[in-house]
Amino acid sequence: MSTEVSVEATGETVGEAKWAALRELERRRPGLDKASVRFQVVSEGERGLLGVGYEPARVVASCEDDSTDLEAGAAPRADESADAAQLREIVDRIAREIGVRCSIDIVESDEELRVTCTGGELGLLIGRHGQTIDAIQYLANAILFHNRDDRKPVVVDAAGYRARRQTTLDGIALRSAERAAATGQRVELEPMTPVERKIVHERLKDDPEVETVSEGTEPNRYVVVVPRGISV
Repeated sequence: MSTEVSVEATGETVGEAKWAALRELERRRPGLDKASVRFQVVSEGERGLLGVGYEPARVVASCEDDSTDLEAGAAPRADESADAAQLREIVDRIAREIGVRCSIDIVESDEELRVTCTGGELGLLIGRHGQTIDAIQYLANAILFHNRDDRKPVVVDAAGYRARRQTTLDGIALRSAERAAATGQRVELEPMTPVERKIVHERLKDDPEVETVSEGTEPNRYVVVVPRGISV
């Protein structure tokens, strides 16, 4: 039975992102027929003003893989804890409801439960600026640990999105801090999800020259980088 293999890649332009995605597919599938590859543009990227707010272009590349078969997303594992098994079922059900069939892998540690989704339509699963996957992560946390005191973070990831977005947000945070410190003016970032705002706050919390606050209302709440010593 043929299955679909998908990878997500980024670049300064859509073309560069497509090329990076194609190279990764070729690495995974030697002898790949390039004509069979399908591309889905997740984001065309944003240049931002003076380098602030830069967002790379994102592309998902997919092709059929006749050599392997995706596991059923919600198939239970004999060595999984009850929490991991329930989490697998939750994420699989949400993914199916939005039209995504994917394989789900869960790694459980003392610090967190990490869900990694692989398969097709990952761009749809992630959503613009990660809004969809952040919503899935929020729901998974809320459902799994409802009325429980023994909670620990649930992280939902797909195609390495979390690491790439972390790198992007770290860069935005640092450039914004440099600009705020150099000009003595507030720097307002683009609207972000609560997960992304937390990353920016954490990145700059120990910066001696700036501090951060969140302003606005959901879904357009955003981070403001403020030079220390001026009125917020």
